Amino acid sequence: MKIHKEGRGLLTILFFILIAIHAGLFILAPFGDVLTGIISGVSLFIFLFFLQFFRNPARKIELNDKQILAPCDGKVVVIETTPEDEYFKGKDRIQVSIFMSPLNVHVNRNPVTGLIKYFKYHPGKYLVAWHPKSSTENERTTVVYQIHKNVEILIRQIAGAAARRIKWYINEGDSVIQGREFGFIKFGSRVDLFLPLDAEIKVTNGQITKGGLTVIAEFPCNK
Repeated sequence: MKIHKEGRGLLTILFFILIAIHAGLFILAPFGDVLTGIISGVSLFIFLFFLQFFRNPARKIELNDKQILAPCDGKVVVIETTPEDEYFKGKDRIQVSIFMSPLNVHVNRNPVTGLIKYFKYHPGKYLVAWHPKSSTENERTTVVYQIHKNVEILIRQIAGAAARRIKWYINEGDSVIQGREFGFIKFGSRVDLFLPLDAEIKVTNGQITKGGLTVIAEFPCNK
């Protein structure tokens, strides 16, 4: 299993801290002591939790310029038509929101192939990721992809109550490829997509998504 670069340093430090704790326990307490066993079990659980959180499974992405792929693993929690104020200046878009729990793979992937038309990082609060105001008040990034002719979609990485660090690997003006990694959010968080009104939504509320694999929407054939 491949470990994401964002977690390698933390896991290495955590590993040596746990080794030092266990070495001290075996010196100070009799081997087989109940307390030693409990601490060992808890330590193993903590390490495995962080190990699974930073996993980065290989995925075979099938490129399709008529489809919008899921930018992350998680669960669809919102599908609605709503105005988007930051970039589209209040025009209605179809919003699809995906909640990422700490148990999900937290790699963020480009949903389409195209040009990064707009990028902005916003510092902010750390409301729980499913809070209605988290999309506009939490720490977040806004990314706009330009695809086809004058077709644009917007993605917003949103930090949650536990997610205190958003990472991104793209800049305004970059050309990107569908399914390639563009960012990472540490711990529970959310990703919002704002899609054209004529996009045909292919997911339902409560559906589980896989980044780069699940088709979120398709464009009309004449696009």
